[in-house]
Amino acid sequence: MAGVNKVILVGNLGKDPEIRYLENNASVANFTLATTEGYTKDGQRIEQTEWHNIVMWRGLAEIAAKYLKKGSQIYLEGKIRTRSYDDKEGVKRYITEIVADTMTMLGRKGEGDGQQQGGYNQPQQGGSSQSQPQGSQSQQPAPYNQQQQQRQQSAPVADINDFEDDLPF
Repeated sequence: MAGVNKVILVGNLGKDPEIRYLENNASVANFTLATTEGYTKDGQRIEQTEWHNIVMWRGLAEIAAKYLKKGSQIYLEGKIRTRSYDDKEGVKRYITEIVADTMTMLGRKGEGDGQQQGGYNQPQQGGSSQSQPQGSQSQQPAPYNQQQQQRQQSAPVADINDFEDDLPF
């Protein structure tokens, strides 16, 4: 039977993303993410914060480095990974990380650091290294068109009660 390795987190960055470039020009960004849960015990409000090590690759790493700052709120999806490494003294250490493949910036536009809202996906293996915002091909706003605005303002408004459908329910 196949397993499922899926993580969904909503939290705030604990530090600015650190980006580095590998020999093959692949970019990788690392940062910490804090998630806080609250509950009431004996009439006292108690909050518990967990810290997660986040890793983003390629285009998603570039977007994180460009738009995310300490305190930014994000939604991300990814998978959990534990790896080992040898520290400076030669001691084997283990670290558990979340490897993100989808990220959405939350919060209000222009809040604090000028971040913009939008969702970004990590391309699948063999795909392009450029990440695109979900639901659009460009981050540029559509040009202002006064004629379109006048047509929209003069368009008749339909009454919701005049709508007939042939749905059986």
